[in-house]
Amino acid sequence: MMIMANVAIIYYSQTGHTYRVAQEVEAGAKAAGAETRLRRVKELAAPEAVAANPAWKQHLEATSSVPEATLADLEWADGYVFGSPTRYGALAAPLKFFLDGAGKPWSEGKLANKPVAAFTGAMNVHGGQETTLLTIYNVMYHWGAVVVPPGYTDPVLYAAGGNPYGVSYQATRDVQPPAEVLAAARYMGGRVARFAAVLAEGRGRL
Repeated sequence: MMIMANVAIIYYSQTGHTYRVAQEVEAGAKAAGAETRLRRVKELAAPEAVAANPAWKQHLEATSSVPEATLADLEWADGYVFGSPTRYGALAAPLKFFLDGAGKPWSEGKLANKPVAAFTGAMNVHGGQETTLLTIYNVMYHWGAVVVPPGYTDPVLYAAGGNPYGVSYQATRDVQPPAEVLAAARYMGGRVARFAAVLAEGRGRL
């Protein structure tokens, strides 16, 4: 009998696009039978910088009830999905700061042998989505995690833009990610949940 998996969806979102996709990743993982934790990483920007951008301030206030990610969430999880907007072709600083702080559980082997996938968005079609996903995965290689990208394993991924590395989207200021991207996010959440259940069952033998 397949055991249920724990999946942590950990993200950084400035004005809400990444958060919206994270919600759909969680929905997909839940539909696949996983227990989930949707967690935001701590905002590092100065309050005056946030206050100067009404959309940023509004989103931060609207998601204040979403728990902040902790290292305990990483240890609890059988699988991870990380999300970040693109910043110059790399992941945003708040998510990088969180991942950089995982040295203790990493050194104890508590982050290894767990499946992981990622998602991102940028203002431009060629704004660095693929390199951002790869910078997230670079950390995962050091953890010994098992990168489970969506590849081209379902037609829904072609409709969302056909990025084999992870779910990605063009994030314009006033337009939320389209339905095709949200469908791909749900698919990827379910895919990670299924891998997490299989690997969790056999992790003691790895």
